[in-house]
Amino acid sequence: MRIARIAHPEGICFATVEGDGDDVKYNEIDGIPFGDFTSTGRVFTAENTRVLSPVLPSKIVSIGRNYADHVKEVFKTSGEKLPPTLFLKPPTAVVGPEAAIKIPDFATKVEFEGELAIVIGKPCKKVSRENAEDVILGYTIVNDVSSRDLQFADGQWARAKGIDTFCPLGPYIQTELDYDDLPIKAHLTHDGVTETKQDSNSDQMIWDIPKIIEFITASITLLPGDVICTGSPAGTAEMFPGDRIAIEIPGIGTLANPVERA
Repeated sequence: MRIARIAHPEGICFATVEGDGDDVKYNEIDGIPFGDFTSTGRVFTAENTRVLSPVLPSKIVSIGRNYADHVKEVFKTSGEKLPPTLFLKPPTAVVGPEAAIKIPDFATKVEFEGELAIVIGKPCKKVSRENAEDVILGYTIVNDVSSRDLQFADGQWARAKGIDTFCPLGPYIQTELDYDDLPIKAHLTHDGVTETKQDSNSDQMIWDIPKIIEFITASITLLPGDVICTGSPAGTAEMFPGDRIAIEIPGIGTLANPVERA
């Protein structure tokens, strides 16, 4: 099942999703998707809705350096020397599909990072890897936008990855997904030419999803709607105002955002 958060002429709601493209239908649900819910019977179409970020998380917890090829690409060393690490992105960085990624003047080398993201479905702490799936509502796409110049200048990643609009999420939450073998692609359009920059698979993760949840919840309580970014494969590249980045994961959809100057 796919779940969306949409704006429509009468407000904002969660909805289950049927179909794609111009034929998509959003079936409004009563309340929020964290638990049992029922349909209100109201149906919206693409013509009268705007798809928002699927959740408004209290925090975005991210695993960095979780793909060996990306570690080599960015940090010029091996994943053995630089194992996965934990960092946070603020909720104010979140935007939805088709919202602009806005690059400020002080960020001079900004790159996309297309990633699979986990959406937490219940409060949890100290979750074993054997019970990890019990706390997952579903999966979405995240663009962990990163200012490489600030990342290396600061030595820690909060500013480089936490700038407003630097966490696009969406388009939907997919509640059923084979995350062990999942293609991840990112397509960058620059000067009217589209190139596939990232072309990888979730099976290349150093830490798998149960390990990630076990590691994070050993120290941090997660709440419904919190998002975990599982790390970026290789192929990240610089973006410029006027570009467009589209990240594609089968079963979830495509998260696309234009790039603008802030």
